[in-house]
Amino acid sequence: MTAHALPHAAVLSEDGRAIARAFVEARRAGRALPTYPGTVPGTLDEAYAIQDAAIALVPDAIAGWKLGRIPPPLDAQFGAGRLAGPIFAASVRPAAGLTDFPLIDGGFGAVEAEYLLLMAETPPLRDSWTVAEATRLVSQIRVGVEIAGSPFPGINDHGPAVTASDFGNNAGLILGAEVVRDWAGDPGALDDLTCAMRIDGETVGTGGATSIPGGPFDSLAFLLNVLAGRGLRPQVGQWISTGAATGVHRIAIGQTAEADFGPSGIIACRAIRAEGVNP
Repeated sequence: MTAHALPHAAVLSEDGRAIARAFVEARRAGRALPTYPGTVPGTLDEAYAIQDAAIALVPDAIAGWKLGRIPPPLDAQFGAGRLAGPIFAASVRPAAGLTDFPLIDGGFGAVEAEYLLLMAETPPLRDSWTVAEATRLVSQIRVGVEIAGSPFPGINDHGPAVTASDFGNNAGLILGAEVVRDWAGDPGALDDLTCAMRIDGETVGTGGATSIPGGPFDSLAFLLNVLAGRGLRPQVGQWISTGAATGVHRIAIGQTAEADFGPSGIIACRAIRAEGVNP
């Protein structure tokens, strides 16, 4: 098993380590957890310590990071407007016709239309990254669909610390078409991009790059700073899934979704039952 060097894991309580093990084992087995498997973390620091311990139990490489919005008034309570979680390589797939993705029966499942940023380099480990600086770390932009998923069906019902503790509620990423344009030094370069999400043919949300607070590059700047506080940094070649552009849309096993990005194409995907999946 690959051991990731993560600073929080060594100081985590036994209960926190048990939570991490429970989530990783449930994901691996494709088994739901009807209740939260331990004491609910009260802060994002506690949640990220659990997340770090869980990452250390996963043999797969981290292929990227996802960002999720923390809405008011929880953003003030938890001291952050976003939360972050890893995306593992085995759960990343290219869009190809109707792309199947696994969800745990009895767990949580949702789809999100996203704008994806590819890291051009491994940045220095520091904080105080600005949005303009973040734009210069990106080599490619694509449209995509984040699969939000967890063995725990209430993962989004108990505040952002619970969500963050289970890999930020990530269960995969579907890579769509490249968005070709100039963006270096221009945080607003994607502001004209729009999209819509349909489930079983019905429109469930519309939005675009400006629906993400501060825009996609602001999400990257946030990630750089929050990971630095954990002694981490995104690596060259990793994808950054910058946030739900039309909302978080629940999906059931057997349903299909279409993320329509206009000139950048449509990503069609279908939820299937997980039979034992990589986190």
